[in-house]
Amino acid sequence: MNTEGMIAIDVHTHAEISCWNPFDSYGEEYDRAADKYFKSSRRPTIEETIAYYRERKIGLVMFTVDAESHIGRVRIPNEEIAEAAAKNSDILIAFASIDPHKGKMGAREARRLAESGAVKGFKFHPTLQNFHPYDRMAYPIYEVIAEFKLPAIFHTGHSGIGSGMRCGGSLKLEYSNPMHLDQVAIDFPDMQIVMAHPSWPWQDEALSVCLHKPNVWIDLSGWSPKYFPKQLVQYANTLLRERMLFGSDFPLITPDRWMEDFTVAGFKPEVHELILKKNAMRLLKLEARVTEEKPTSLAAGD
Repeated sequence: MNTEGMIAIDVHTHAEISCWNPFDSYGEEYDRAADKYFKSSRRPTIEETIAYYRERKIGLVMFTVDAESHIGRVRIPNEEIAEAAAKNSDILIAFASIDPHKGKMGAREARRLAESGAVKGFKFHPTLQNFHPYDRMAYPIYEVIAEFKLPAIFHTGHSGIGSGMRCGGSLKLEYSNPMHLDQVAIDFPDMQIVMAHPSWPWQDEALSVCLHKPNVWIDLSGWSPKYFPKQLVQYANTLLRERMLFGSDFPLITPDRWMEDFTVAGFKPEVHELILKKNAMRLLKLEARVTEEKPTSLAAGD
């Protein structure tokens, strides 16, 4: 990723439409419920999302959510996002998502993607994927992630997906309590863990885990910053200023809206660049490109 000239790096964007696979209408009721909850039916293609971010000079991390075993819906291929990242490596980084219920086959896929360098991290959604993050079922995939020292993003807190559906779409919110990541952070100290979203109604738990475990981060996606819990802003300004990350949850929330609200949400000016860009550069191991000045040639005899 060419970070020079970028105003920010969005670590949380979704691939919504596959151009490789035909549309899978199974489970479409989750889409309609999400449209109502988020007041948005925007679902751009991967290329449309890239063009949107390129116009704004914002880098992005993109992933899908593989919840095939619980939701029963065909995922967007990780390879499709990886190919888009390879073609747009100046601005896009691909993360993979693998359903932990896939066991050894999931671990094999994780290894293949990590070894190839096609993806630079992984995404988990405990509520959609129907598992506790500390469940040993997921550990074979974590072991691969830790071996390659890649980051993993975990959804935490309430989920707009399933909200308002009968029985909440059979999705269990409890799986996304951030305290469940405490054991994972202990067992995998070489895996950088990103807790996605303000973790309401468990915000204090998220802050405690992040403060206690140095391999844990928080991304600020999924909410307008105007509505962040006060304690989240407080810690972002102080003790956790170097482990807070800009994320939008695009296309559900646009970076335009997020960044506009960010300026009036109580964040100190001195943490703006950290949150918007520099912390993500450290997490993703991106080095700033420095343009070296060529020495001026001197005329003979000078």
